[in-house]
Amino acid sequence: MLKKAGVAILGLGVVGGGTYQILTEKREYFKKTQGVDITVEAVLELNKERALSLGVEESKIAGSIEEVVSNPNVDIVVEVIGGTGVAKTFVTKALMSGKTVVTSNKELFAKYWPELEAEAKKMNAGLFFEASCVGGVPIIRTLQDGMQANKVLSIKGIINGTTNYILTKMANEGSSYEEALKEAQRLGYAEFNPTADVEGFDATYKLSILSSLAFNKKICIENVYREGITKVTKEDIAQGKEMGYTLKLLGIGKDTEKGVEVRVHPTFVKNDNPLASVNDSFNAVHLVGDAVGEIMLYGRGAGALPTGSAIVSDVIFAAKHDEYFYACFENNTKGNKETKFVSDFTSKYYIRLTVLDAAGVLAKIAGVFAKNDLSISEVKQVAGTDGKAQVVIVTHISKESAVKKAIEKLASLEEVIEVNSTIRIED
Repeated sequence: MLKKAGVAILGLGVVGGGTYQILTEKREYFKKTQGVDITVEAVLELNKERALSLGVEESKIAGSIEEVVSNPNVDIVVEVIGGTGVAKTFVTKALMSGKTVVTSNKELFAKYWPELEAEAKKMNAGLFFEASCVGGVPIIRTLQDGMQANKVLSIKGIINGTTNYILTKMANEGSSYEEALKEAQRLGYAEFNPTADVEGFDATYKLSILSSLAFNKKICIENVYREGITKVTKEDIAQGKEMGYTLKLLGIGKDTEKGVEVRVHPTFVKNDNPLASVNDSFNAVHLVGDAVGEIMLYGRGAGALPTGSAIVSDVIFAAKHDEYFYACFENNTKGNKETKFVSDFTSKYYIRLTVLDAAGVLAKIAGVFAKNDLSISEVKQVAGTDGKAQVVIVTHISKESAVKKAIEKLASLEEVIEVNSTIRIED
């Protein structure tokens, strides 16, 4: 028997427009392949001309959220407004009205997941969020429905397309960070105010959600170490390339015997690492399960149709299922008190220094490393001008706290003019 579902879309921007396009153009296709008849019954869009230009009937353009949630023909509400102000109010009202909600809003979900899920449970409504992480890549469904046989040991990914585009341009064209950012803004990959992307907030929201699902433990955004790409230089990217590394902004989660470590920061990976070849605005996530081993998911992390694809997959899933499933872990705003977090994590480190080009300098630097129990894997010195030189050091696996102490001591040496950068390395 053909199931029917009515949808309301809140916001007809890039993603909302893409969602509307897929739902309307593929209605007959979904009837044949999925056994569901999905119709768009309402849209909430302040720009009426925008809605009409997309083909929305004037009678289906709602004037308020109350009009949407009181519509008996609406079963599923799609929220693509973004932010945590109006979007939170509208999503909450939809859930309180017993409507199933599908959202692409990673900030809203990362910050208010427990609150929204509690309301959904109370009203026996669905709450779906595939599009909140990694655009059109089906990572949420993979973690929820494809990895049940596994204890997920780690999740590492390029989960922000804007920063990946910027770093790719810096690597391939030798652009500065400022030049690459301007180009990203011109092409629409970066916002006029790019802070959420370039400072790692966007990736932090996503890693909070993904690591919670991967490890079956609530990982709050406050638990995630965050560092953006604004201090990355083309010199570091070039030096890394010569040493066989590619620089990416990674979201990294590991569930270890010592505890959970979750961090977002610029990271060097070996050129033969699959993540090294993920370029431009593409995203990828690498999972390791104790039974299945390694899995890699790759695809477009943003855009009207890729993100719309993820939203529509949730809409179809919701339309086909009468029972909804919620988090299997203790899902509250502060997480589980029993969850241990590793802040003093271990990694290899790339360190670049500007030093006096004089005898004995490398010996002094090596002495600082030795006193802090840091083992050096590789050293490279590049002669400079005006009596200065560049020294690049790669450590063996070291503790974060030991590296920070060594950096502090190096900065105090007379022979060290500047500690230019410290970048972690993941094998």
